[in-house]
Amino acid sequence: MQDKLTVGTVLKPQGIRGEVKVKSLCDSAEDLKAFKKLIIDGVEYSVLSVRASGDFAYIGLKGVADRNGAELLRGKDVEVERVDAPDLPEGRYYIVDLIGCEAVTERGTALGEVVSVTPAKTDIYVLEKDGKEITFAAADGVITDIDVEARKITVNAKRFKEVSL
Repeated sequence: MQDKLTVGTVLKPQGIRGEVKVKSLCDSAEDLKAFKKLIIDGVEYSVLSVRASGDFAYIGLKGVADRNGAELLRGKDVEVERVDAPDLPEGRYYIVDLIGCEAVTERGTALGEVVSVTPAKTDIYVLEKDGKEITFAAADGVITDIDVEARKITVNAKRFKEVSL
């Protein structure tokens, strides 16, 4: 498992006092209020303020005093130390932990390795097998089990065929 989790992306400076607008990759931008430290481009920043609005957060960082400093962070990933991240409820997983898992049917047929997961109302998984990509939506009944320790995601073959491209 990785030591850092990506929780957002800096979109742009917000105002003239160094605040940045961040696109949250968490379930809610409100979740970013839980963090006291953020890592952007390898530099650790103390969080001074967080305002959440929809999928976005406006964050003030110690050491970023003006718009010019905030501009340097544009497009950068916002990370946190895994130890600072909240424990997830049962049945919920950090996306980084799903990358590299093998997707198989309930009968054990290998479908491919998870190479990306796009968060959405229904998450979109991309598998790779033999140089080809297969995309599927994690709609109800498609994924029957996730075992991140064993690096395996089990899917219902019938539902998988209905939602995959």
